[in-house]
Order: sequence, then structure tokens, then C-alpha cells
Amino acid sequence: MEDLYARLMQDVRFEEGLNACMNCGICTGICPAAEYYHYDPRNVVDLVQTRNNDIIRELLRSETIWYCGQCMSCKTRCPRGNTPGMVIMALRKLSQELGYFTESEKGRQQFAIKRTVGDNVLKHGYCVVSYDVDPAAHPEQGPAWEHYYKYMADSLARLGGELNGKEGPTRRISDDVLDELKSIFEVTGGQKLYDAIEEASEKKAGEMGMEFKKEGRDFEYFRHVVSADSGNHQTEQEDVRREVYEARR
Repeated sequence: MEDLYARLMQDVRFEEGLNACMNCGICTGICPAAEYYHYDPRNVVDLVQTRNNDIIRELLRSETIWYCGQCMSCKTRCPRGNTPGMVIMALRKLSQELGYFTESEKGRQQFAIKRTVGDNVLKHGYCVVSYDVDPAAHPEQGPAWEHYYKYMADSLARLGGELNGKEGPTRRISDDVLDELKSIFEVTGGQKLYDAIEEASEKKAGEMGMEFKKEGRDFEYFRHVVSADSGNHQTEQEDVRREVYEARR
């Protein structure tokens, strides 16, 4: 059986993020995510320190490692110099490499991030480009964005924001730079990780009996991962806060 702790130790973020935890709980006390989600960074570090493969494997399959917002508040307060947020980074990467991320609702959303931000970086050189945010897929943007999207070319022309045609306020990244960027992804293992996410997601879609396409976003599995919400992620305190907010509206 593969030693998962040894795999984690190969990640510099894990090596630098976990020195000598004494389980004081300060990281949990300062953590914004711990207030809203069923998430306890102190407990995550405690579980990892067992070096037990079965326990670590369950972490890799869990919702837990996807709740961290990467704010690194934990780093600023730990009396022993630990950074649970960096431990989480290492756990997430290993979960993606081994395909365990598909076993949790929040983990499966990694596929959506890869197909949006990930593909945009390699295709356009940007995480987000305006003409890629279709209001049909992003109704949360509201009617103002829907109007802008529909009349984007005219709006950019009138506002003087078109630097390179439909690129809008962002400059067009030349093909040679994009090729260099793709080479960097190949050499550093980024493309291999992308491929692992795609492969595991396609397998999971098959297990769930859902349509999966090699490209694009208009298919059943993609729509599922971006919209699924079991409602079991938030703490009771956050549930009450939301009820009060809705009542005040």
C-alpha cells in the first residue's frame, strides 16, 4: 500500500506548513471558514500527524479539505509556526492526483474550475475573460451583465475599452507567449494534474450515469458539479444567520 504521508512530505508546502503542532486550537479560533463550515484546521492537522494511511485517505475523500479559503490567517497566529492552510494545499493536490476529489460534492467542483479558469489560462492567458461569462450559465451576474454581454461589442466601442477587438479591456496574449505558458505547465506537472482531474471526473460521471464531454461546459456532469448542494456544509450558526437574513429581506 502506498504511503500517503510520504507522498505529502514530497510537497514543499506540507513540509513547511507542518512543524510541531501542539493542538492548541488557535488556528481554528482565527479561521473564518471554521465559523461557517464544518471545518476545523486543528483537527485536520491532528489527523495528518497520525501518519495513518486509512485516516489520510478519508481526508482526501472528504468535503473537509475543500472548505479552506486559503486566507492564511492560521499562519499569522500559530505559536509553533505551522500553516494548516499549506497542509490543506498539499492534501488537495494529492486528492486530485489520486482521483479522490470526486468522492465529495465540493471536491467534484474542481472539474468545473479546471474547465473554466484552468482552460482560460491556457487558451487566453487570463483566468476570466468577459466574453466567456455567459449569463445563461451565470445568472448570478444579474440583468446589468446580461445587457452588457448582449451588446458587448457596441458597449466597448462607445466606451473606448476595446484594446484588441473582442478581448475588450484585456490585451491579447500572443501565440508565442501562450505556447511558452503551455510549456511551463508541461514541465512543472500542471498539465499532468489537469489530465488527472479530467480522467477522474469522466470516470465519476460514468459511475453517476451522467453525460460527459471531452470539451466545453454544456453537458450534464458539468451542470451538476456547479449546482449541486446537499445543504450539509454549513454550521448551525450559519444556518441561523441565513434564516435571519432571509427574514429581514
